Amino acid sequence: MNAVSDDQLDYDVCVIGAGIAGIGFAYRLQERMGKDLKYCVLEGRHELGGTWSLFQYPGTRSDSDMHTFGYPWRAWTRKEIIAPRATIMEYLKECTAAEGIDSKILYQHRVERMSWSTASKSWSLDVTVGGRDTSVTQTVIRARFLLLGTGYYDNKVPLEAHIPGIENFGGTTIHPQFWPSGFDYRNKNIVVIGSGATAITIVPAMAQEAAHVTMLQRSPSYIIEGKYDDSLYDRVVKLLWPTRMASWFIRVKWILMSIFIVTFCDKFPQAATKAMNAQTMKLLPAGMNLAPDFTPSYTPFQQRFVKTGAIDKVTKTSIILKSGEELHPDVIITATGLKLQPLGGIEIMVDDKPYDVSQHFVWKSSMLEDLPNVMYVIGYINSSWTLAADTTAQFACRILKKMKDDGTKMVVPRLKQSERQKMKEVPFFPFTSTYVQRGKSVLPKVSDRPQWERRSFYWRDLAIAWWGDIESCLEWAS
Repeated sequence: MNAVSDDQLDYDVCVIGAGIAGIGFAYRLQERMGKDLKYCVLEGRHELGGTWSLFQYPGTRSDSDMHTFGYPWRAWTRKEIIAPRATIMEYLKECTAAEGIDSKILYQHRVERMSWSTASKSWSLDVTVGGRDTSVTQTVIRARFLLLGTGYYDNKVPLEAHIPGIENFGGTTIHPQFWPSGFDYRNKNIVVIGSGATAITIVPAMAQEAAHVTMLQRSPSYIIEGKYDDSLYDRVVKLLWPTRMASWFIRVKWILMSIFIVTFCDKFPQAATKAMNAQTMKLLPAGMNLAPDFTPSYTPFQQRFVKTGAIDKVTKTSIILKSGEELHPDVIITATGLKLQPLGGIEIMVDDKPYDVSQHFVWKSSMLEDLPNVMYVIGYINSSWTLAADTTAQFACRILKKMKDDGTKMVVPRLKQSERQKMKEVPFFPFTSTYVQRGKSVLPKVSDRPQWERRSFYWRDLAIAWWGDIESCLEWAS
């Protein structure tokens, strides 16, 4: 059987997911590939936004600066550096409407299985259509190439927190990822277990209306005080014209700042710890010590989410700590991390054989070994997700352009057994966090070899997307 022709397919390219990455994919396809390309965006939920649609806990906001979290092709011009969920959703809707991407999104189209046929050089997607107060049907969509903007968190099942006796608690227990709509926490006693980004966001937001909020942590997190707006931006806008130039300047500033901070913490962890502790000390009330509540047990950037607190057990009415202290909450919020799940949990078949993501290496942080015609966004651990998403989107368009010019129908990373034996496997994420350690068995592999190493930093990845080698370890076929 020969490869099917393009006009026998439903689409040339299917983008899966209408979050930050999926919208970015769509824009670059329109910009780089021309109007002749047939593409769609398949979104399982009722609206775009991905994480920003799903997460609705109190205080939900970005944990990266918006100048780099926004798209390079549509500058973030609002004053906020850190933006709330509603503002981010407005921005994403503006982006899709302005570029006509909104007309390409098929909502409530959830991809259950993706099946590759080498004979036809195409993907068949088993899609569930509907839900959310509508009837459910099944359909099959055929495409040549897939771009996955699915992230690597499970959007259906939370990370199970190992908290002794939590099932005995007689009050309300909530995982932030699945915040109940309209939940009234006014005048309630709240305990938030965890001290990572989610907990740090929730605590001050709930403290405004709750009777009392306690953050229960095993180890504190490193926190740097920041502002919600950037006065420098206004000054630069007045000095530079057009505004696009000013936006570019600010964007570069924040990219460089992120690289500097992460590099400094990595190379000089003790100095970084000392500097952060000194800043924290300035913010504490007079006479209050750093230890133990503000002295993390790890160095900066070693963790992002912290383990559950030193809990002995949970009873029907209390949390008993190993120290003997008791807390008596009405509500327990388990902000203990997210369950890792690559490629959206989609079942994958390659020539009628199951494909196990965890047994394959990642090629240039964007394609998976032995998985044809698929590119997947893998984000940064120390910079905005959007930076990685955009380099991947540009790289994808470069691959697609070459396929079109050369008349090839399939491209797939291959790794010879002799090469595999020489490779040293390294952690997908260099974190000691609980959610990473518990989820590492489901993640793809990365190594110390140039073509198969994990992401490094934005400028290098952008150079690879524009000019990097796309011949080594890649198999092209007509």
